[in-house]
Amino acid sequence: MDNEFKDFTATPTLTFDVAPETKEAPAPAASSELAEQAADPAFSENNLTPEELQMVNEFSQKIDLHNSQAILQYGVGTQKKMADFSEAALNNVRTKDLGEVGNMLSSLVIDLKSFDVTEQDKGFKGLFKKSSNKITSMKAKYDKAEVNVNNVCTALENHQVTLMKDIALLDKMYAVNLTYFKELSMYILAGKKKLEEVRNGELAAAVAKANASNLPEDAQAAKDLQSMCDRFEKKIHDLELTRMISIQTAPQIRMVQNNDTLMAEKIQSTIVNTIPLWKSQMVLALGIEHSAQAAKAQREVTDMTNELLRKNADILKTATIDTAKESERGIVDLETLKHTNESLISTFDEVLKIQTEGREKRRNAEAEMQRMEDELKKKLLEIRN
Repeated sequence: MDNEFKDFTATPTLTFDVAPETKEAPAPAASSELAEQAADPAFSENNLTPEELQMVNEFSQKIDLHNSQAILQYGVGTQKKMADFSEAALNNVRTKDLGEVGNMLSSLVIDLKSFDVTEQDKGFKGLFKKSSNKITSMKAKYDKAEVNVNNVCTALENHQVTLMKDIALLDKMYAVNLTYFKELSMYILAGKKKLEEVRNGELAAAVAKANASNLPEDAQAAKDLQSMCDRFEKKIHDLELTRMISIQTAPQIRMVQNNDTLMAEKIQSTIVNTIPLWKSQMVLALGIEHSAQAAKAQREVTDMTNELLRKNADILKTATIDTAKESERGIVDLETLKHTNESLISTFDEVLKIQTEGREKRRNAEAEMQRMEDELKKKLLEIRN
């Protein structure tokens, strides 16, 4: 990037050419000194070195206000260099686009949030299976997140390199801009010196001559010189406007440089602090999950063992009690014998009752048959008679 500014002069030069030939020159004055000069609205000869003051005085003597072309082109070389300088700055200093890094960071955040795997399998049979599945899933997510972290780190490092180059470039831009500021100030001082000299000397003499001679040609000559002075004054004013742009450019360059510096420092902090923290936290998450799964498995095994022991103890108790009850029972239960005895007694009672009723019925039948027989015999005797 520095090559973009290799053609800009490092020291002020005064010339009547539109685009003077540039050449390598000694390094400019310290930035702090030039910054103080730029901040001084009443820039004067006191702000110049003896060499620069001599340059202004010599250049002022070369200014010819009778030359319309010279007035038109006065200071244009520096104004053109300022325009070229602004174009080069525009091509090299841009707002840094971290959109790509932002998208990568968003994707990484999603991957980190997805570290929590929801388990769906239930029951003792799926205990070790689902633990293994969760660890495998987390490792896969870790691998994916690690790739994204590395990509983000590489992208940030590339942006940091770009920012550091731009910071160095902005330093050179700042020095070049201050050089042009001084150059414009010297043009303005030389022009004002010449303008004051002409108005107090040549113009005053021309006006006096016109008034004394009362000739139209003398009056026109005075008028033309007055117009040239007015045009040159406007030209100096244009240079003062350009100088103000140079003054405003200096803090703008520093603001951009400061923003780039802050961003580079933030990127550096992210690379050396945040990203390693992410990686360590992901490793810790895997380790914690391993421990949690082992503890959970052990807990579930212990719970299942206790449950089996309780169930077996209950079964053993029931079986033992049932066995003891059976072993203490006789061949036939007393209730059964009692029921059988009652049934037998009831049966005997019923049999005796039936037998008694049968004997009674037989006696009655015998009596009835004897009566019937007696009646028949009686009836038979009656028939004989």
